[in-house]
Amino acid sequence: MPSPTHTVPQSHVDTFPNPNPERDYTIRIRMPEFTCLCPKTGQPDFAELALEYVPNERCVELKALKLYIWSFRDRGAFHEAVTNEILGTLVAATAPRFMRLTGTFNVRGGLYTSVVAEFRASGWQPPAPVALP
Repeated sequence: MPSPTHTVPQSHVDTFPNPNPERDYTIRIRMPEFTCLCPKTGQPDFAELALEYVPNERCVELKALKLYIWSFRDRGAFHEAVTNEILGTLVAATAPRFMRLTGTFNVRGGLYTSVVAEFRASGWQPPAPVALP
């Protein structure tokens, strides 16, 4: 009888070709179960991550993103550092037109922390918002 396949965390993010690279559009991904460890106490920190991006040639593959996010579960990381590290990895993997990652961390010691990190490709400008009557 074959042994079951176990899913393990990974330190990279897989991508796939953008099916509509000629168009600016926004992809939004909520990750409500992010965890890492406090580097000072070793206690778990819980957060919701919200990714918003305008892809260029590559899009984030969701299972790979889940496995990448899972890799932080046993790592000590300050909120500011981990949010920027994840953004950097995702930007390196996808080279988007625009990407924003928001980490909204649960209360610890009566304090809530939100960290917002952004990347904008050189020369890219967002389209003007459309105001409908």
